Amino acid sequence: MNAADSSLPTTARSFAPVHSTHTFKMLLKREYWEHRGGFLWAPLIAGAISLVLTAVAFIFAEVAARRAISSGQLRIDGEVIVNGLDLGALTRTLDADKMQQLAHGIDLSLVMAAFWPFVVLAFVVFFYCLGSLYDDRKDRSVMFWKSLPVSDAQTVLSKLASAALVAPAVAVVIALLTMGSYMLLLSGMVMIHGGNPVELLWGPASPMRLAAGLVASIPVFALWGLPTFGWLMLCSAWARTKPFLWALMVPLLAGIAVSWFKVMELFDLDAGWFWSNIVGRMLLGTVSGTQLLHAPGQAQGGSEGLQDVLAHLSTSNILASLALPSLWIGALAGAAMILVAIRLRRWRDEG
Repeated sequence: MNAADSSLPTTARSFAPVHSTHTFKMLLKREYWEHRGGFLWAPLIAGAISLVLTAVAFIFAEVAARRAISSGQLRIDGEVIVNGLDLGALTRTLDADKMQQLAHGIDLSLVMAAFWPFVVLAFVVFFYCLGSLYDDRKDRSVMFWKSLPVSDAQTVLSKLASAALVAPAVAVVIALLTMGSYMLLLSGMVMIHGGNPVELLWGPASPMRLAAGLVASIPVFALWGLPTFGWLMLCSAWARTKPFLWALMVPLLAGIAVSWFKVMELFDLDAGWFWSNIVGRMLLGTVSGTQLLHAPGQAQGGSEGLQDVLAHLSTSNILASLALPSLWIGALAGAAMILVAIRLRRWRDEG
């Protein structure tokens, strides 16, 4: 009798319903493991390639510098011939303005080092969303997934969260690792030539500020890209075949028609507004940083060189994008398309 009583809690626990948050977490894990090649390895390989190319460039620069030294052609300020390329001597010749320019140059090179994982991210997320609800109908596994105790809303939202949050978060981590590795490569080159990396690199540069900007870009990327995610997933759920052509041609043909018939003139706007705010938002939301082009005062462009470019990439400027009305209007449109995609998944059972 006691043995039977002791088994009741275990039996009860074994039939307890699974919590919805646990189910959603499992769906996210499923999406990550099924698409780990795109979410993890593709941006990681891109970052590694950029580091290899940087190392090769350093080697070529080292060879060229040594040849210039041996021929007596390497000079500082046109007067001093550098014997052995002593960066310590070079640092002592820099004034405050030149050190600031050096800092901006290092920061921009760090941005370029972190650039490649986000290039890969744009393509990965675009095609992931495009096939998210189409592939399981194409390989006729949709009925199996629908037989599981998971709602269509949970399935679609888990795919949306994977594209909008998981993939960019992984890309940011890889970008930060790439930036750190790049700084270590630079530090090694500086130390080889008698320089102090702390004084010449880590002190003037702002890697922590750039890292904060990358982290802050994750929620902005998710909200700004919501119209693109929604449109691609809508096409993925609706198209019987070739979702890529539907997703691409419908906005492009709409833009051509609006431009041809000058529809936007009825609203005192030009066709460029439609291409930027409708076509661009439907197709280019997976490209990181496109929201900065819509910020007030950005259309005219900057004229301050490196300082102006780095100011656009600051944490405050990135978070200021959350105040753009176009961001929230697009997010509402994207949410509406996601709801339609959820409805369509309930009806589209064909292979």
